[in-house]
Amino acid sequence: MIDYFAIALTHGLILLACWRLLSREDLDVEGGSSAAAKKPWLKDRAPADSEPERNA
Repeated sequence: MIDYFAIALTHGLILLACWRLLSREDLDVEGGSSAAAKKPWLKDRAPADSEPERNA
């Protein structure tokens, strides 16, 4: 009985994830977005051009 429950649970979660992915509106749009991708974890970081180069 436990095996059937585990299989049903995992397959149900996979089905839910697929359903949510397929219902996204941005999957119907060709090409990338015009705005840059939002990365909130990089908001306090300086741009890459201002970083000093390291010599190994």
